[in-house]
Amino acid sequence: MKKPGISIILTAYKEPKTISRAIEQILKNNLSHYELIVTAPDDETLDAAKKYSKKIKNLILFKDKGEGKPAALTDAFKIAKGNILVLTDGDIYIKENSIDELIKHFSDPKVGAVSGHPVPVEEKTKMMGYWAHVLMDIAHKIRKERDRKNKFLFCTGYLFAMRNNLVDEIPSSVLDDSYISQIIWQKSYKIKYEENAIAFIKNPNSFKDWIKQKKRNTFGEFQLKKTGKSSMRGFKEESSGALKIFAYPKNITQIFWLSLLIFARLYVWINAVYNAKIKKSHMKKVWVRVETTK
Repeated sequence: MKKPGISIILTAYKEPKTISRAIEQILKNNLSHYELIVTAPDDETLDAAKKYSKKIKNLILFKDKGEGKPAALTDAFKIAKGNILVLTDGDIYIKENSIDELIKHFSDPKVGAVSGHPVPVEEKTKMMGYWAHVLMDIAHKIRKERDRKNKFLFCTGYLFAMRNNLVDEIPSSVLDDSYISQIIWQKSYKIKYEENAIAFIKNPNSFKDWIKQKKRNTFGEFQLKKTGKSSMRGFKEESSGALKIFAYPKNITQIFWLSLLIFARLYVWINAVYNAKIKKSHMKKVWVRVETTK
């Protein structure tokens, strides 16, 4: 059997309702020879993905141990046969041909990874949706600028591609996308940004769930530093660009929303410091599932 050129790794957890759409969008790419590895700890998600076994010749269903995404990816890396790995999630869907847009960059042997472009599906008419648009647009502009200057940028865990065998294992206490990006950069590879490789993201629709999501992400930054890695998402980097968000509002309501966003982010950082420095919590205790993003 011919070795697949691309291994698409789709990580999921209790997402039988969204996995089908995620796979359908993957099928809308012009991929001639690839394998799709679906890893999940629950039978419901794997059963939903199994329905595509006739459409996808090289479909691998892997039941992971339910120990978190870093552990699931570490196991998936061991069985992936492709030269290029494409990582995405079971609760999002990508734009047509997004994978094609990612992998074209690997014609340059110096490129080690390529980040996709997360785009929120929410409208801007409500505060949570407006926050999502502003934060993701800021991240988009940062990646685009760093790509232009050939500087380090972190890949989004929602959708990115990387060369195989550059990362063997991901610690369970860190954010997988930040850690992988750091390892690849330290091996002197370039990391590119492809704004046309779009991943559509459903964000939290309540303040309570937004706090849950951001707390685990911010806590992960503290854990990353313990491994000797730095990040684009640290407090210093975020606070230095805080005033930039006030270029976005078009009216008084949006100014008020963004003012609340600054206080919300400050609370999240204080909470992360408390959990990391005082309670010395493990990532497994901080990570909680956010149902409204499914």
